[in-house]
Amino acid sequence: MVAIGMAFDSLLHRAGGPAVLDLLGGKLSGAELTTLLLAVMRRRASARSPAQVLRRYTEDRFTELGRTAFRNLRRVEDALLSTLSGDVEMVTLAPVAPLGTHSAVATVDQNKVVTTIRGTEVAADPTNGLALEVARRRQALLRENARSGTAVRLAAFQRVLRAQRFEGASAHFSLLGLVSGGRDTGDLVFERTHIAEHLAYLVEALRAAGAREIDVRVRVLDPRFAALAAELPYEAVEGNSGYYTGLTYKVYVEGGVEVADGGFVDWTRRLLGNNKERLLVSGVGIDQVASATG
Repeated sequence: MVAIGMAFDSLLHRAGGPAVLDLLGGKLSGAELTTLLLAVMRRRASARSPAQVLRRYTEDRFTELGRTAFRNLRRVEDALLSTLSGDVEMVTLAPVAPLGTHSAVATVDQNKVVTTIRGTEVAADPTNGLALEVARRRQALLRENARSGTAVRLAAFQRVLRAQRFEGASAHFSLLGLVSGGRDTGDLVFERTHIAEHLAYLVEALRAAGAREIDVRVRVLDPRFAALAAELPYEAVEGNSGYYTGLTYKVYVEGGVEVADGGFVDWTRRLLGNNKERLLVSGVGIDQVASATG
């Protein structure tokens, strides 16, 4: 970390010092920064030869082919889709999200996300993009009725890209995101209803995908959720998490392969500035399921 810090200081000095970072980091408007970066990248791209492009393609882990056979991925996607309730709307997410979607909303370090020069970032998790869509729809419902309890249930398949390195894993992989958003009506009614739906779906979907052994592990993050966890047909333990709130869960297949997780988050609460908003998210690793059941 010290070496990285020294390298950054040297780079900053060569670029003109802290004033340059201040200019690029906040003093320029978004449109001005985009115009500048586009000019920089246009100049860099024009200097690349076809041979250099090919070499970068063969060396860059972000551009390598996926490691799971397409037919196996498609088999799992078909199985997951075949068991999805008609109450859940499948949507097609864009491959990019607004800048800050993963760090400002979901508290993921920005260095783990691939940021573009147009004020967006490459999708790293479909639940983040789905949360934005839930917030947009809930906002419209609340305009019509400030106490609207209408739940929004969405799901999407998405190929995502993450910047951090995982030993033996590809930088990009496929996920199914499933989200349920609505309003707190007291006594954890929203939470009871939707966690039962999500967990029942995950178990059924994984069975349809060919999993023979399915193990659901529930973790209580807030004592208020202990009674809810006790109602679920799975063993629950206490723990902590910097990502989820209240209650979280992981799903394993075939003796210990983690393929799914989920829990309650405060994303729509913060997006809408409304403490009554509730959101449950679940994610299934398509590549992991395909490898474990293929």
